[in-house]
Amino acid sequence: MSQSYQVFSNLQQHKAQLQGSAQLSNGLGLARWYNDDDLIALDNADHHTLSVYLADGFQSYFRTPDGWRNGGAPDKLCLMPKDYASTWHIRGPLSFMHLYFTDQHLRQQAEKTWDRSPAQLTLDERLFADDPQIALLYRQFLLNHNWQDPADQLAISSATTLILNHLLKHYVHLQWQAPAVRGGLSPYQLKRLMEFIDEQLDQPLLLQDLAGQVGLSEYHFARMFKHSKGVAPHQYVMSRRLERAKQLLRSSALPLTEIALQCGFSSPSHFSNRFRQVYGCSPSALRLKG
Repeated sequence: MSQSYQVFSNLQQHKAQLQGSAQLSNGLGLARWYNDDDLIALDNADHHTLSVYLADGFQSYFRTPDGWRNGGAPDKLCLMPKDYASTWHIRGPLSFMHLYFTDQHLRQQAEKTWDRSPAQLTLDERLFADDPQIALLYRQFLLNHNWQDPADQLAISSATTLILNHLLKHYVHLQWQAPAVRGGLSPYQLKRLMEFIDEQLDQPLLLQDLAGQVGLSEYHFARMFKHSKGVAPHQYVMSRRLERAKQLLRSSALPLTEIALQCGFSSPSHFSNRFRQVYGCSPSALRLKG
């Protein structure tokens, strides 16, 4: 990733095996790791790290003034604020995913949510904690989508927005309440948005792109869109991509690669996997059926 996240760089100097990484358009970093039999000291990072255990982790130990403490298991999270010093002894297999973000990311998200800038942000430390909502977002969205595929960028950016909002509500010392959202988008806003989406299906679409079309913050837009359409923005956009693909399969002789590209997928394999999940058959099988 182009932005240097110190925890990411530190792990690369140890035994941790990098299984995938990405830097999102807003600068947040994602990394998936595997480690075993390693001693790691993390110190004075200028960013925050949210780690969720994906598999194993039962032999992950954290050094405390009273000795080593463990408590790792699948879906456990560790939230490590910036400037946080810690030492870890990984004595058994551990698969985990990191999200890297800064004070500026939290501040920008707070401004979008509450339409004002917080004077100060203080992020809590959490070790081996349970948070089913964050674990679900990691597994359902970050783990199950292709970080490099343009067609999946909307789902990933939506998930990280939800994660930052969850952190702001539950782990950051702010005394504000999120504003209530009443009603959905106006008919004019919906018409403009539907036309924009259909015109841009061959392009990667981010939540900020859609929200900008109707002049709303990402936070308010996502909730108002779901109120209007009954589904989240990324679900609607994916359904439009696949519907366009189905039309092209039935009405044209275009190769599957070209159809995939015209519908915003970076590869035929990713297109075929998504198509099969929704329609229960491969694109080529649907074409044969006519």
